Amino acid sequence: MNKKNYISIAKKAANIQINELKKINKVFNSSFVRAVDLILNCKGKVVFAGIGKSGLISRKISATFSSVGIPSFFCDPAQALHGDMGQIEKRDILIIFSYSGNTSELTNMLKYANRFRIKIIGVASKPNSLLLKASDIKILLPKVKESDVTGMVPTSSTSITMLLGDCLATTVMHKRNFSKEKFKVFHPGGNLGNSLLLAKDIMVTRNKLPVVNFKMKLNDALKIMNQKKLGIVVITKSGFVNSIITDGDLRREIKFMSKTKDLTKFMTKKPLMINESMPASKALAIMNEKKITSLLVVSDKDYKKKNKVKLKGIIHIHFLLQYGLK
Repeated sequence: MNKKNYISIAKKAANIQINELKKINKVFNSSFVRAVDLILNCKGKVVFAGIGKSGLISRKISATFSSVGIPSFFCDPAQALHGDMGQIEKRDILIIFSYSGNTSELTNMLKYANRFRIKIIGVASKPNSLLLKASDIKILLPKVKESDVTGMVPTSSTSITMLLGDCLATTVMHKRNFSKEKFKVFHPGGNLGNSLLLAKDIMVTRNKLPVVNFKMKLNDALKIMNQKKLGIVVITKSGFVNSIITDGDLRREIKFMSKTKDLTKFMTKKPLMINESMPASKALAIMNEKKITSLLVVSDKDYKKKNKVKLKGIIHIHFLLQYGLK
């Protein structure tokens, strides 16, 4: 086979799936609305179940729900026969995926849920299937053409099932006013979490800040700069930010330096400041653009002021690099 045919075969399979996925619109009906309402009003956990490829999809969707703050876990129907169904409580809801809806391993789980009046959202492509007959809310998946050469291997059918699960999750997220800030809480690590860090998450605060009064002598200010190890001192007047001195300022003026001198000779007025809710990645971009290593951080409220601004923290470029921001 000509290797160039690989791409045409792949494109053909992709196009089949793209066209078949458009059938998802048939699912957005009163059953979908009832399913979303049931999830939103759930007092317990959202439990997902499925066998085979439907089980893998269920695991992924459960992980998505958990990652956006909706308590969820996956329960394997086959293992549930050996005691795992004890995890499912009356206040939970059960969402079961099975494209055929007639998978025999689901029988005991369905009986258990019906016996203890645990609400079931069933997702299948056959209206008269065992799963949909036992479900409180029945979501009927449209029949789709598989994208492989035999038309039998689960491809389009798994994609549309996954898409439905993601649509349930994103709809619930929207109704719960889920935000980037909330997402960061559930993703403190990894690239996703780091990309959502704010200035206030990284800055040093309180006794770690190199702050001096504008009346202080240079020698004393240098001691503070060396102790705090940020290469900067912030000069305040009446508790408000007045100016800064950086180690670069001192190097440039070293020949004229006298340890008894006051700070005015070396001060940089109107230092660059950012608000505490600025994304850390944006703070890094500012540092790179201005060729500086530190930024003063102030409250969102003070950031809008032209004077009488109080210092909340300092971000150093090393902190940002430690978090993997680039």
